[in-house]
Amino acid sequence: MNVSSQHFCEIGKYYHHYCTDGEPEAQETKEPRACIRFKCALTNTILDILRRRPGWVEVKEEGEWDFYWCDVSWLRENFDHTYMDEHVRICHFRNHYELTRKNYIVKNLKRFRKQIEREAGKLEATKCDFFPKTFEMPSEYHLFVEEFRKNPGITWIMKPVARSQGRGIFLFRKLKDVIDWRKDGVRTDDQKDETQVENYVAQCYIENPYLIGGRKFDLRVYVLVMSYIPLKAWLYRDGFARFSNTRFTLSSIDDHYVHLTNVAVQKTAPDYDPEKGCKWMIQRFRQYLTAKHGAEVVETLFAEMDNIFIKSLQSVQKVIISDKHCFELYGYDILIDQDLKPWLLEVNASPSLTASSQEDYELKCRLLKDTLHIVDMEGRLTGKEKRIGGFDLMWNDGPVSRAEGNVDTPVNGSFMANTHLGYNNDRKKQLKQLFKPLHTQQKV
Repeated sequence: MNVSSQHFCEIGKYYHHYCTDGEPEAQETKEPRACIRFKCALTNTILDILRRRPGWVEVKEEGEWDFYWCDVSWLRENFDHTYMDEHVRICHFRNHYELTRKNYIVKNLKRFRKQIEREAGKLEATKCDFFPKTFEMPSEYHLFVEEFRKNPGITWIMKPVARSQGRGIFLFRKLKDVIDWRKDGVRTDDQKDETQVENYVAQCYIENPYLIGGRKFDLRVYVLVMSYIPLKAWLYRDGFARFSNTRFTLSSIDDHYVHLTNVAVQKTAPDYDPEKGCKWMIQRFRQYLTAKHGAEVVETLFAEMDNIFIKSLQSVQKVIISDKHCFELYGYDILIDQDLKPWLLEVNASPSLTASSQEDYELKCRLLKDTLHIVDMEGRLTGKEKRIGGFDLMWNDGPVSRAEGNVDTPVNGSFMANTHLGYNNDRKKQLKQLFKPLHTQQKV
């Protein structure tokens, strides 16, 4: 570490004011550290946030670190060979892919559904019916063909299991399209290195999506998992709806601008307006639905989304390696159909942190700052908090209630989960209240 970094660490022990946006002063740690050394494999919003965080110092490749926002390739190559001190944290679980690879999540959800059916009955098992009918290709090709022939004429969507941003996706209605893909699916050496085995999933396409202004959209929602055993998960209040740039129709299944809502796809549209973008904040979306359908209907919809988050995490709880050094910020993609039923499309281990607009940048800054508050390298929290900034604790080895207290189980019909997706995110006010008592206690 160079001299200037050492000097910064010394003053960082005494100066922790979030001068960039007027957030509250950070208090001294329970076990004070002069500074927190971080590494970051990305060059987007998260790097900005880490560099601005008082008392945190960036280290180079050869330097020792306390916190690493790594990419999944580093994790795959290094995790099993890296010794980590008690306080060290990294941003992925070792086998995160059990939830985030499209074929593995289907396998885990199917297994979990069968388990619930055995233990609690068929009615309870239907709470897992939030994933479109899906088959892994080519291993389940014959099962897929059997299902395909039961419902001729419907639309299917083919997705590579380990790619993102809409790459490699196509829609089809004829078996010959899949056969042609399999015949032509020879991968180059570079592509083989990228994803070891290039498998796809064939998934029943949701043909009746809920439309706004005639356009299809999906929701990006953020869930932070601090532990799998026990399961401890936080839900962020902010998020956004991602719209297609072209009005929805089933008459043209080859037009990605109609069917894929990924920003990486939509921004290449000829008439895409970068100033306007193609996103709504989730608060605006919730207000729109409430005005159109009423508060009770919207509460039910969002409660069903809560069920998706929890059930999907529970489906991998026994297979994820829950290392105490790990946490994970997941990006959930949810599609809503015309019956206001939410469907889980996929879960992202590395949700995009590159901003597509100023509003998007500010959202991701808030999200990442609050993620770091919860990871709590500074040691400022008691561990009993139910809200930290824009995050609400929704599961802590059991459901968390909005009522006072920590963890409650439903006793009667009045139980309300501690989730506030799409509600006002008055995080600055909350953070000041959260950290003020700690400051007072330390003075005493």
